[in-house]
Amino acid sequence: MNGASREALAAARERLDALTDSTSVDAAKLADELAAVTALLDREAGLRRVLTDPAQPAEAKAELVRRLIGGQVSGETADLVAGTARARWSQPRDLVDVLEELANTADLTAAQTGGTLDDVEDELFRFGRIVSSNLELRTALTDRRAAASAKVDLLHRLLGGRAKPATERLVTRLVTAPRGRSLEAGLESLSKLAAERRDRVVAVVTSAVPLSDAQKQRLGAALAKLYGRRMHLNLDVDPEVLGGIRVQVGDEVINGSLADRLDEAARRMAS
Repeated sequence: MNGASREALAAARERLDALTDSTSVDAAKLADELAAVTALLDREAGLRRVLTDPAQPAEAKAELVRRLIGGQVSGETADLVAGTARARWSQPRDLVDVLEELANTADLTAAQTGGTLDDVEDELFRFGRIVSSNLELRTALTDRRAAASAKVDLLHRLLGGRAKPATERLVTRLVTAPRGRSLEAGLESLSKLAAERRDRVVAVVTSAVPLSDAQKQRLGAALAKLYGRRMHLNLDVDPEVLGGIRVQVGDEVINGSLADRLDEAARRMAS
């Protein structure tokens, strides 16, 4: 996002944090209602344009939101969406993207309040790995011809009772409303958003064998010192990594695997 939309996003995050700090607010319900508003605006391009039109008075846009959704969602949700509509936006789609992020953040906040945020982070990562290694499952979840209800049933069979409720809700929304993203990209985005709830950076660590607890602690401490932020380690095992580890933080790869060192040696010999 650029310019006005970035400022609007920052303001919306602050409003959501202030709202969910209240113990009287049901963050999971807030998430569901924000997701419903997101779906509405995703379908209605004309409404998006009206709510992001800089020529329209801010209060008029907020009042339009209240008339449209006031009787269908809680007062907290209506106020939050109305406040977001008052902001200036660089382009209409940014409003929908921000509301979707608010919905996901509300679910993650519910998990954090319930003490399950770490589990949700790990489950999102693990589910992503399962999907990437199972072509049949990935096809079933991303087939545009398949009914949304069939995808929801499949996810419930896979995750129901095995994953935290927040994980199931987040994954279900992503699968049924991908909004142009690949499933893998959406899961990665959710994992990063979960890490940000604790002001942490996600590091994807691939090793030939599982790391011991002591190794995890040393690696986490070293990466935290390197990046100046607390780290959340998503751990994966790949037997093809002959030795050492491969660490990816965002777009940056720290590669210490024996396999890659052998490949580099072979390239040097051939040159």
